[in-house]
Amino acid sequence: MILETKRLILRPWEETDAEECYKYAKDPQVGPAAGWPVHTSVENSRQVIKRILAVPETYAIVLKETGLPIGSIGLHHNDLAKSDDEAELGYWIGAPYWGRGLVPEAAKEVLRHAFEDLKLTRVWCAYYDGNEKSKRVQKKLGFKYQWTNESVPVMQTGETRKGHVNLMTRNDWENGLTNE
Repeated sequence: MILETKRLILRPWEETDAEECYKYAKDPQVGPAAGWPVHTSVENSRQVIKRILAVPETYAIVLKETGLPIGSIGLHHNDLAKSDDEAELGYWIGAPYWGRGLVPEAAKEVLRHAFEDLKLTRVWCAYYDGNEKSKRVQKKLGFKYQWTNESVPVMQTGETRKGHVNLMTRNDWENGLTNE
């Protein structure tokens, strides 16, 4: 599936994206804030694409003007999404593209897809304490605070962190409850 916005194409990850993925995922400002370690090489990024990113409902965020991926966004079924009619929204974007409204733009289209096409009833979203950028994105999109967990195990980094959980229901989305 390919989704499109004014400035972006959201498409499946390909192994040939490894070099561009590495360009942004090696930055210590990006992965650790989201709970994953920095990528150590192009080959490491290729393996992450094969094992983690090249799955249904995970998309490379591709800038239309360059045709190159600059981040990732997807809907996942995990601890927060316990039933088939819900998912967790996850995303990251390369630091040079922060502050341009690209993640909210991509997320709005993924949320539309989640509620209209996939018929989901709930989409969860979470962020670790201190990740103010992710917190702002979720607030801007209209996610509603649910709870804080003082000790969330972060599997990929072997740490425990404080995590904040937010939710958007189909009803919230249909009523356009965004905080723009």
